[in-house]
Amino acid sequence: MHPPAFPIGPFDPERPISAQRRDQLIEDLALTPPRFAKVVEGLSGEQLDSPYVNWSIRQIVHHVADSHMNCFIRFKWALTEDHPTIKAYDEGAWSQLPDAQAEITLGLSLLESIHAKWDSLLRAMTDTDFARTFQHPESGNTPRLDELLPMYTWHARHHAAQIQWVRDQQGW
Repeated sequence: MHPPAFPIGPFDPERPISAQRRDQLIEDLALTPPRFAKVVEGLSGEQLDSPYVNWSIRQIVHHVADSHMNCFIRFKWALTEDHPTIKAYDEGAWSQLPDAQAEITLGLSLLESIHAKWDSLLRAMTDTDFARTFQHPESGNTPRLDELLPMYTWHARHHAAQIQWVRDQQGW
């Protein structure tokens, strides 16, 4: 069977984000580290190197850690600078670097640490903070910080579902 491009469906932006919805998204985002720990639990090194389209399960975990680390940094730039232009990165190239082949515990530990700091930051932010923006140099987008919450909760669920799809197909 061919892997689905979007196992949980494509991302559907949410605007505007109410304070109640924002709190729900922060709670969901906080579940990212345990969600990934669970979905890779018990997999052998060989299984972690199984592909989902172009990336292995191992690379997917490291990608999510890298992506969420970049988003956390973008939040900090937007909170400390006036509408900064953030640094884009080539996620495909990053997935080919040696650290994307490292032990899965490194990616899981990074996810846990980044999300602990990000969660602490998110829960302390005000409505004014969530309205801050940054400029993406490639897309030209200028998202509000609260608009990133549904994107990154979707991102985490999307990649966890890819791993679960491989597990289900292989009967693991």
